Parts: sequence; structure tokens; C-alpha cells
Amino acid sequence: MKKSILVIGGGLLQLPLIKKGKEMGLLVIVTDYNPDVLGLQYADIPLVMSTRDVEGSVRIAKRQHELTPISGVVTCGTDASMTVAAVANALGLPGIKFEDAEAATNKIKMRTRFKNQGVPSPDFCSVWSLIEAKTACKKLGLPLVIKPSDNMGARGVRFIDDMNDISDAFHAAKNASPSGELIMEKYMIGPELSIDAVVFDGEVTFTGIADRIIEDLPYFIEKGHTMPSHLDPDVIEEARRVMKLGIKALGINHGFAKGDIKVTPDGVKIGELAARLSGGFMSTHTFPYATGVDLMKAAIEISLGQEPGNLEPVLNKVSIERAIITEPGIIKSIDNLVEAGAIKGVNDIVLNVSPGDRVVKPRSNVEKAGHIIATADTLEEAEAIVQKARNTLTIKIAAENEVSIEIIRARAREKFGKICLCCKDCNGEQCTSSIPGMGAVGTGESFRRNIRSLSEYKIVTRLIHDVHDPDMSITLYGKKMQMPVLVSPITGTVTNMNGAIEELQYNRAVVGGARRSGVLAMVGDGASPEKYRVGLQAIREAEGGIPIFKPRKEISQLTNRIREAEEAGAVAIGMDIDAIVLKTMTLRDQTTTARGVENLSQVISLTKLPFILKGIMSVRDAEDAVAAEADTIIVSNHGGRVLDQMPGVMDVLPEICRAVKGKITIIADGGFRSGVDVFKALAFGADAVSIGRPVCVAAVGMEEYGVEFYLNQVKEELRKCMILSGCQTTGDINENSIMKLKV
Repeated sequence: MKKSILVIGGGLLQLPLIKKGKEMGLLVIVTDYNPDVLGLQYADIPLVMSTRDVEGSVRIAKRQHELTPISGVVTCGTDASMTVAAVANALGLPGIKFEDAEAATNKIKMRTRFKNQGVPSPDFCSVWSLIEAKTACKKLGLPLVIKPSDNMGARGVRFIDDMNDISDAFHAAKNASPSGELIMEKYMIGPELSIDAVVFDGEVTFTGIADRIIEDLPYFIEKGHTMPSHLDPDVIEEARRVMKLGIKALGINHGFAKGDIKVTPDGVKIGELAARLSGGFMSTHTFPYATGVDLMKAAIEISLGQEPGNLEPVLNKVSIERAIITEPGIIKSIDNLVEAGAIKGVNDIVLNVSPGDRVVKPRSNVEKAGHIIATADTLEEAEAIVQKARNTLTIKIAAENEVSIEIIRARAREKFGKICLCCKDCNGEQCTSSIPGMGAVGTGESFRRNIRSLSEYKIVTRLIHDVHDPDMSITLYGKKMQMPVLVSPITGTVTNMNGAIEELQYNRAVVGGARRSGVLAMVGDGASPEKYRVGLQAIREAEGGIPIFKPRKEISQLTNRIREAEEAGAVAIGMDIDAIVLKTMTLRDQTTTARGVENLSQVISLTKLPFILKGIMSVRDAEDAVAAEADTIIVSNHGGRVLDQMPGVMDVLPEICRAVKGKITIIADGGFRSGVDVFKALAFGADAVSIGRPVCVAAVGMEEYGVEFYLNQVKEELRKCMILSGCQTTGDINENSIMKLKV
């Protein structure tokens, strides 16, 4: 029977590990939260699980271990050493203790160990509040660096040399920290080395030693690295000595170590030291290109408890990675990529962006447009190759004021293909799609009726007033929103969108775009059993959002989803109760059930978060939702996707609002396309409106920026409508603000 290896993470930087494992004849098991990630497609056994979910990873590894015994667990290029250690400890595999992996992950615990064991590193303070940050500044003295204690990629890391900058830097770091715990430390002047080491039975072997290029203070952006380092050999030897001290202090006696080592006027000090191999294309790309050493093979051998093979260089090349950083704006096109990649000496060109993406001036290492990797005999030759490739590659940028909703729609149409025509008027009249797809069931009348029922109402203007700057904001679920609009939950980017966008990309686009526009987004559950975790990942990253789960028959399935949603930082939780006959659920053999008031009350009681019932289309259901103690109802016919020949939302909204207004929060969802449409729903008493298909088109067209652009357009339309009707606040909008056309 084949030995099996578990690779934590299926991203680009773990792909060389996955491929090497298969090349070595191993059964390769891969975990990643994104079911569409490339590494899972290469895996012999793909498992959907977040690399950050330590308990979940242990649980799924134990279950898999019973079926196919796992011989080793490994990762590289991602901060998952705690997960690797936990799985190794649980299964009795080679590795380090979990508490040591935790110390190599949490910068405060790391610094504490270094201080206690005399390892050269900067003075530091643990920080939770702004007051503590200001106190730390006085204690340590400027200049300083503030950073999350538990994140990577330079997210939230800021340089501080002025007391006036503390507040902004603190909040940026706080937003980037999963736990909220921050560290402040003395800024270290001097060049920086990135060093990889493998450790087998306590014996440390240094592999890659590269010069890091860090620029753009007050941020710390890695513009690239050079392998091997060009620093003085005596300095490099001292860096090795100090890093060995750090490895010992962290208890890394079997595995890997990656050090960011600073060469300061006061001597060599450790910036950070992780219990893994490096990311940034160093361990996976530039090191093997420069030396000919197969570090991925050695990493797998060590994780299996085997002594690694040859680690001595067989080549003496210079290999460099340089970041691609563009002007801020919207990417119009990317040209000559193949030609640039064909230049002699270019090993790889990796792009993180595509046409339609919004690019910004990087504030962390995850915001770069891409990377060029080249190898030559000298540094000068390698630099010239990179420059030639960069000059050949053409990334055209449009200023944000050049973008229009028409451009967004046109780009979405290209990606959708025939599954969605991205019509200028999304009214179902020209829709050729059904379900699965972007359209509706049956004749599509329920979809079309949403639009028609809205069009029957018109705005009554009032122009003699003192309203100049209307307040469109509302507070919902403890969050202040810039306007009473939410994003509707949509899932199934492969099933319903023809693969126009990856599931995680889509969720990130809608949740992130909504956040940037000052509103909340809902994410869906989906017919695929594990699909909901993709939406929760987007909520976790954006620090807020609302998952809407399917009315699954098994209470345990709902319970698990609710618990995970709470842990992800959801501000509310919902269930689309009209999905009990949804076609995609039937196609995937997912069992659903209708529930009475008492049963719904039991589900709602599973969480202390506000609970939303989506799919209400009658007064009776609205009153029963109140009786079940739901916090919110969404008046919706599911966009015409569950039943043909239903009334439109505006056909039933007035009666529902009159029946339960003030007893429960009311959101209207179905056919709303503009700020004027939002105004009409608010006039009848809806507290907010949810928008689905147009946001989906915007996300496919230009991802997060497309969503933000569209929602900002809705916001501006609502603002103008409120001025023209004399409404200072959304509470001023009432039935006198609209009229129904007489037939």
C-alpha cells in the first residue's frame, strides 16, 4: 500500500509540494478551504478544510487516517505550522510540539521565548488597546513597528516615527489581526535576510539564504529577494548562529524554520522566525533554480521521518524574484504575457490580477499585482532579464473615473458566456437562462413580475423644502450602514454562472465590495454540502457579513453551520425557507424540510445572533415569523427561482408591512435594481432592500471594485431621489412619497 502524505494548503505555493509528493509515488491528501483551488484538483484525496481551522483539520485528518493511514504532514509558504503540528501530534507523526508551533506563530510568545533565552531580537510590548499602544511608544521610544501578533504577509504592519501616527497605525493593525492582539517593537535599521533551514533530529541544515528588498515605509512591502545573499560571509555566518539560537528557543527539533533576520548596527537580530519553509517563491522557486537542490523532496522526506537526501548545491546561479507593482486603477487589459514568459532566463511570471480588477498602492504583500522570477549567472544579468520581461508585459490601467456600469456589464457578459446576457434592463424579458443558471423556473413569470410590480409605482416629488444633504444611513444588527441596502445571497459559480468566477473570488467580491460601500452582504449556503464554508471565509476576512443557510432537514447540519458562522464573525444568521423545493438542492440529493412555528423557534434559539427568515410572501407567514421570534423577514419570491406564477414582491409588501411593521425588521428582495427602486420599497415600510442579480453581474465583471461601483451608484440614485422628494432621513419616506399608476 502506498504511503500517504497530508499537505496543509492547496494554493500556488503548496502546489510544488503536492506535485513532488505524487512524483515520489505517495498518495497525496490536500486540505484547503477553497474547493476550487488548484491544489485540490491535483490531490489524490481533496479535503475542504481551512488551514487555520486547527480543530477541524485534526478532526478531518483523524477520519481520513482511519481510511488511508497518513505517514506525514507538511506545508510550505503559508502560516499553518500550528495546524501541521496539531495534526502530527494527534496522529503520532514526526513534527514539533503544538505549543512550540504556537510560539513560532504568535509573535508575542516568540519574542517572550527569545527574551527569556537570550536570543537577539528587538524590545517589544504586547498591545490590546490604543492607550496601551501610546504607553508602549513612550516606554520603547520611537521609531517603532506595530503589527498583528497573529498574521503574515505584512498585513497591518506599520512603521511609526511620529506620535501623531499612532492612532491610524493601531487601527490598521487591529483590523488585520484575527485575535485583536498586537505587538509593538523597536524598529531595526539595516539590511534583511530571509533564511530557510531544515531540521532533522535536532541537526540544523541551512538551505536558502537570500537578500530581502523591503521598501515603501510606513508599510513593509517586499519588492523581491535575491538568492544567494550578497552580504559579507562573516555577516551571514553570524546570521546562521543567531538563527540557530532562535530555532532552539522555539523547540524546532524536527521540521523546518524560516527566519527574517535583520543586520543592525547593534548586531544581527531575529525579526521573525516561523516553523515552516518560506513563502514568497523562495523555497519553492528561487532556491531550487539557484542551487539545483530539490527542497520540496527534502521537506516531504523529513515530514515522513526520513533523513533528507542531498542538500548541497549542485548549481551556482543567481535567482531573483521581483514584484510587479502597477499604478493604482482598474486593469483594462494584460498583453504580451506569453512573450514575456518566453524571454531567456525568465522562469516564471505569476499574476495575481486579471482584467477588471482594481489595483491599489500596496499596503501589504498580498496586494501586489504579480511576480517575475528569473535566473542567470550574475545578479546584473538576472536584473536585466526581469526588466526586459517587465517592459514586454503590458498591463493597461484605467483611472477609476473611466469606468462605467456599461464596461462592468460588458466584461461580465464575456465571462458568463450564454448563461447570462447581462441585459441593460435585468427584467427577465430577454433571459434565456433557467435553473441551474441565472434565470427563473418555468415561464419566468415570477421573475418578471418582480420588475413589473415595481414599475407600477412612481415617485411623488416635493421640491419646496430645506433638504440638501439627506441622511441615508441606518443601523442594522448593530452595524451602521451608509444606506438601507444589503447584498442578496447567491452561490454556485460553477453550477449557476458557468464558472465565470471562482466561488471564493465571488464571495470576497460581494462581501468586500459591500463593506467598502458601507453596507452588509449576505452569502449563501449552496446545494453542495461544504459550499457554505467559502462564504464564511469571506465573512471572516472582511470581518462581517450574514450567511443564509438552506432549510436542511437535519438539525445537526444547521447547528454546525450556525456555530461556524458565529466563529467567523457573522453579524446575523438566516435561512431561506422557500428553498425547500429548490431545483439545485434536489439535483444534489440535499434533504430539506418545511417547519412550523414551534420547530422554527427551536432553530432560531440555536443562536443569540439576530435570525432572518427569507422567502416570506404572505401576511400569515410574516405573522408566524413574529410568533417564532425571528428578528427579520425578507419578503422575497427567491427571484422567481422556486415557483412559477408567484406575485411580485411589491404586490405583497404593502400588506405585509401594515401587518407586522414595528414588530419585526422587514427587508424587501426581488427585482430591485436602482436607488429609485429602493426608495419605493422604503415608502411602504420596508426597513431595507436586498439586491441580487445586478450585484452578481458587477462581481463577475470587476470583482470587489465592480460591486463597490454599482452599490455606490445605487447610493447616489437614492440620495437624489430623497432630495427630490424632500426626505431628510429614510424614516421620512412614506406612502405619500409614491403613487400607483391607474390602469
